Amino acid sequence: MSSVPENAAAAGTGDRPAVVVPMPGAAADPPATVRPPAAPTSLQVLRSLDSGPRGLVEAEAEERLARFGENILPAWRPVPWPLRFVRTLRDPFTSVLFCLGLVSAAVDAWGTASVTLVLVVVSCLLRSAEEHRADRATAALRELVATTATVLRRSGPDAAPQARDIPIGELVPGDVIRLGPGDLVPADVQLLRASGLTVHQSALTGESAPVGKHPADAGQREGAAAALHSVPDEAAGVFAQRQLCFQGSSVASGSGTAVVVATGADTRFAAAYDRSAHRRGASAFDRSVQGISWTLIRFMLLTPPLVLMANAALRGRGLETLPFAVAVAVGLTPEMLPVIVTTALARGASQLARNSGVIVKRLPALHDLGAIDVLCLDKTGTLTQDRPVVDRSLDRAGNPDPQALHWAAVNAMWTLQLADLPAPDALDEAVLDASEQLEEPLSGTGGGSPHTAVGSYDAVAALPFDPVRRLSTAVVRLPGGFGTHVLVTKGAVEAVLKRCDLDPEERERLAGLAAREAAEGLRLLAVARTERPARLGTYTPADEHGLDFLGFVALRDALTPSAAEALEVLARRGVAVKVLTGDHPGTAARACRDLGLDPGQVVSAEEVDALSAAELARAADRATVFARCTPGHKARIVAALRTSGRTTGFLGDGVNDLPALHAADVGICPRNAVDVARETADVVLAEKDLGAIDHAITAGRRSSGNIATYLRITLSSNLGNVIAMLAAGLLLPFLPMLPAQVLVQNLCFDAAQLAFAFDRPASSVLRRPTVLRPRDFLRFITGFGLLNAAADLATFAVLALALHDSRADGQAAFHSGWFTENLLTQALVMLLLRTGRRTAEGRSGGPLRAAAAGLAVVGVLLPLTPLGPPLGMSALPPLYYLLLASVLALYACGLAAARNRYDRKRGLS
Repeated sequence: MSSVPENAAAAGTGDRPAVVVPMPGAAADPPATVRPPAAPTSLQVLRSLDSGPRGLVEAEAEERLARFGENILPAWRPVPWPLRFVRTLRDPFTSVLFCLGLVSAAVDAWGTASVTLVLVVVSCLLRSAEEHRADRATAALRELVATTATVLRRSGPDAAPQARDIPIGELVPGDVIRLGPGDLVPADVQLLRASGLTVHQSALTGESAPVGKHPADAGQREGAAAALHSVPDEAAGVFAQRQLCFQGSSVASGSGTAVVVATGADTRFAAAYDRSAHRRGASAFDRSVQGISWTLIRFMLLTPPLVLMANAALRGRGLETLPFAVAVAVGLTPEMLPVIVTTALARGASQLARNSGVIVKRLPALHDLGAIDVLCLDKTGTLTQDRPVVDRSLDRAGNPDPQALHWAAVNAMWTLQLADLPAPDALDEAVLDASEQLEEPLSGTGGGSPHTAVGSYDAVAALPFDPVRRLSTAVVRLPGGFGTHVLVTKGAVEAVLKRCDLDPEERERLAGLAAREAAEGLRLLAVARTERPARLGTYTPADEHGLDFLGFVALRDALTPSAAEALEVLARRGVAVKVLTGDHPGTAARACRDLGLDPGQVVSAEEVDALSAAELARAADRATVFARCTPGHKARIVAALRTSGRTTGFLGDGVNDLPALHAADVGICPRNAVDVARETADVVLAEKDLGAIDHAITAGRRSSGNIATYLRITLSSNLGNVIAMLAAGLLLPFLPMLPAQVLVQNLCFDAAQLAFAFDRPASSVLRRPTVLRPRDFLRFITGFGLLNAAADLATFAVLALALHDSRADGQAAFHSGWFTENLLTQALVMLLLRTGRRTAEGRSGGPLRAAAAGLAVVGVLLPLTPLGPPLGMSALPPLYYLLLASVLALYACGLAAARNRYDRKRGLS
């Protein structure tokens, strides 16, 4: 968070009412003799906003709305179609093809130029259309948020205030609003009144538990959420101020009245939104494509000069070989790559959206999903549900005993009933649910029957929970126990212990027991009771003393039912999970252990701060859980993982997750995330579920696997052809292949290669991250390219033998024979290099079979058709086909053997 202006309602606007808000935690603590400024009281805030507890007059609200603008976030403008189309040209392969097309046109190779430029346009159109569709789907998700707020407005200065619902866009500074359970906080507000108000602000801070809120006038004690954690609340800065609630948070329990201090672009939420606009660095896809592109560019820049020099030196040919040299360079280029990449990714993104409700906003992000080997996520909502459950009930000695749970349930039920609360909070719900499931009869309930049900007591009075006392009390009468009232108190351990009759040693022992349980990741409620003579007067907090301590109710986070299985699946797919949470280390470690994920040595935020970049990279690679993380810590950990060479995904849904979403290769969020997180993320899930991420990763690996297979097959085949062309150019007195023949051959191969976008890769592709590593590709295409060149050179020998006594035109027959052999060998390569020996098991893809068969048919029949002579090809003697079959059989055996050896080295066989 950037430095906070003293005018919280007007960050940078001179005409907003001045609201003095104390500065958040600075870089260094103030001297001990200097006291931090006190928070402004409710009256001071109302005066500074020129408002009052009865709200604004309608005319004043309209004037402020015109002056300050609507209470909406600054919307990101959609990218215009022409600009989106031009941006797609930045893809390295697309740029290379575009340049080759221009060079082909410059040397009058109009056929090659036309085909190349058409492929460029088709690729750009496909990518632009798919990303436009994703943007429209994401924009539709903006409608899934609350749109109204309850505000007090007056028709005139002397009129009574009326509560009514208005669109949140019409809220202005100075408006007085009401908050209740489940409400979203529509703007930045300061509380005027509150009753048991707790707020979820995890979208802003990452805290999983609700935070107690109260007016500044009620004191600055710790709120309920921090107390029930049994650990100090370490939130820093403005978000730790209990009198303030912020846009993007929601009411968990209780109710309150507040005055709006900031709207629209001046809210803390909008400040984070603005900072999210910076561009992310190169993703895994960008890095891979750039590496492979530069490797190809070097080859292509080297090939034409070599062809020209070799022909000039050995054959005395001049610039007339330039079109052939350009055709050779184009032959080395995977012309269909932009089209196949876009088609494969767009098809995978469409299937994800249709089958799993996952929206891929940036097509290359689907490849990055397939390359992910580390997934970073928060605990709450992913591994655990956003609610607690009772783990066990303990007596004062720390032994299992249902008595504390029984009386905690009595307190929860009758506090809820008598205080007329709209709904129980999450802790009370957990206590009541666990009490209903008790099967063992209770004993020693202190006056009640061992079988007394929670609802069998007669209710007398209730003192509901509030964040200042940090406890609640229910007053009941035992069945048949006339003349005696029982006070049942539950709440934060420290608050309950100091109201019990305990000697200092016993109080210290019980506090230590609570601390040990908290270190194991449990939240503790302390439970106490006492009996008093019945009376008619009201009960007050002053009666909460002299209690008999009963025990503890230990609660833990409820686990997400599908999380354990999803973690196992991700582990089998080679994806390591890192938990980056703002919670207590014990809480995070316990959730991981319960799900079967070894937390190892938990790393705290303090330890992260003490590590250098290199040390953090090593620690991030080893550790599984990082606790007490701020947004900056999360981003730094993600960046460290990327620095160490890992491809990283981050799952987040709040404003506090924005830095990490930007730092990751792939930013992922659920569709119910805050608007700014949805617009920042690359992938939007239907819900915050690891199973959905597994579907997305699988789709990414299918698309990436098809792209990688296409690259390997095409580049190795093209390299072999280029080597053979260079050799033939030096051995033959004529060009080994005419430019028109090179173009037709490339068109046939390109059309067949489109099948790769629709292929279903082998299961081995889905077992590990799919990364396009330039060095791996270079080794693969060099080895298999040389094997392909050997087959071509063998074909030259076959042609020499078959044409030795033939009357056929030697040049036309040579062109025909090599054209046929090229397409047949490429058909073999498409089948055998796709899945290796699994082809023999019948697992080869249907589209590839059909494409390879069509390629073979064209290769054999085209020279025999009327199209052959115009292309400079003629019919071949039968002996050639017999000898060629032998060459192809040996080539197929060599391919299969080499592929099996390659698979064994990589552990794929």
